[in-house]
Amino acid sequence: MSSIFKVARNQLTLLKNGAAYFPQLCADIDAAQHSIYLETYIFAADETGRMVADALRRAAARGVVVRVILDGYGSAELPQSWLDELRAGKVEVQWFRREISPFTLRRSRMRRLRRLHRKLVVIDGEVAFVGGINIVNDVSRRDGFDSPRLDYAVRVQGMVAGEIQATMRRLWGVVSWVNFRRRGKEIRRFVLNRTKQAVAPGITLVLRDNLRHRHDIENAYLKAIAGAQREIIIANAYFLPRRVFRQALIHAAQRGVRVMLLLQGRAEYRVQHYATHALYDQLLAAGIEIYEYQPSYLHAKVAVVDGQWATVGSSNIDPFSLMLAREANVAVKDVGFAGELRASLLAAITDDAVRVGDEYGVRRNWIGKLIARISYGIVRLLIGLLGYGKSI
Repeated sequence: MSSIFKVARNQLTLLKNGAAYFPQLCADIDAAQHSIYLETYIFAADETGRMVADALRRAAARGVVVRVILDGYGSAELPQSWLDELRAGKVEVQWFRREISPFTLRRSRMRRLRRLHRKLVVIDGEVAFVGGINIVNDVSRRDGFDSPRLDYAVRVQGMVAGEIQATMRRLWGVVSWVNFRRRGKEIRRFVLNRTKQAVAPGITLVLRDNLRHRHDIENAYLKAIAGAQREIIIANAYFLPRRVFRQALIHAAQRGVRVMLLLQGRAEYRVQHYATHALYDQLLAAGIEIYEYQPSYLHAKVAVVDGQWATVGSSNIDPFSLMLAREANVAVKDVGFAGELRASLLAAITDDAVRVGDEYGVRRNWIGKLIARISYGIVRLLIGLLGYGKSI
């Protein structure tokens, strides 16, 4: 059972994996009295999706305003029958960029890679969830795994939940304008004038978008890394940071900070997976410890610095999250909360991960090195078409 930590006037609960997350989410939805906002990248037509959809319809049936935004790429496989059922049950559903052409290399169309990758829920402006957990079964039995994806979310109760609701209402308004074809400067002005970060002593909602908050999540990481004195633990599903991020980690290791990276051990998306391998030699040479998670897919996007600062959210440390997608993390400065996340990550490293040794570069044959370099080149090409290639 996770502990509840009081940070300023907020209560925080760390939730690990769907087994902790979905029962709590549905219980809070069932307790809603006024409004529910939900944003997700993936909403799957499976047992978990059915559980959440039924909870949303129950809330709408008793008069709660329920508004859901789905990403047009991540949730593309959700059947129309599910959408019809939600809407018939008075659940309002909108799509974020449903036009999908991710393999079109014309720069004007590459904007479609800018996805809604946030996983946010807010209930009555009083309880919110922020993290990396999609609305999908987290045990991937089709890949032969019996263990769930390793992932985290935070339940926030208090004043920050109200700020998260304001953030979600703004995006709902923007998507409404776009879906009604009222594009242009008016939408841009709406976002520029009203978007702000939710801040309270000890806890901050850190957003990433393509207007005022292009580098906010990355900068939050860089500030924490620069201030680290003893230890940095990062667990991230897709780790392909910019040069400035890599140098920050290397400099931390050089000044005596223990840097531990818990990364994907299973290849879910092969190009991204092997592109990360192209960075291993440089990181290992700097004394950075690399561990690969084994039981299932790693989906976490979390970090702990010095057992005092922690972040949990939706943002990977790769170009697609840090330069293109809409993301949301919480940054928490609290010894209790950071300590619980740290203990969970150290347990995963000890029990469920394999350390990549200094001999990694020697053990790889030339084919493995070639695949890593080609994969890294493909990612650089894609990002270069959007004008960001020089930064990775």
